[in-house]
Amino acid sequence: MIRQDTDEIYTRLDDEQGQRQLLAGRVNMLFRDRRAHAHTRQLMETEAGMSREAWGRAMDASDLAHGGTLQREMVPLQGLVTTLQGQVTALQGQVMTLQGQVTALQGQQGPAGGLAQPELPEEAGSSS
Repeated sequence: MIRQDTDEIYTRLDDEQGQRQLLAGRVNMLFRDRRAHAHTRQLMETEAGMSREAWGRAMDASDLAHGGTLQREMVPLQGLVTTLQGQVTALQGQVMTLQGQVTALQGQQGPAGGLAQPELPEEAGSSS
């Protein structure tokens, strides 16, 4: 009877450790995804800013040189800027969602019935 109880305890400990390792892996993946999304968002914001500047310069040149012809040609670029701004907003929403998932996963990794927690990989504990 004691042997069976001991085996059951060890089985539960192994299961819990496996679950913690899976969660640590997911947290690490979310941190990497969050950094990649933030980098993509930054690139898109830079590109959108450059497009807005180019559009403004083109409109100024249009007014001086062609009196409106170039302005009609720039309408698609204005639509591109609007599209990029929408994509940046969508990426910001995704980053917020990922941050919420990281917080939820970190909350799940709290102490389980007083059992010792395995060490998480260094990346999971970082806040970058």
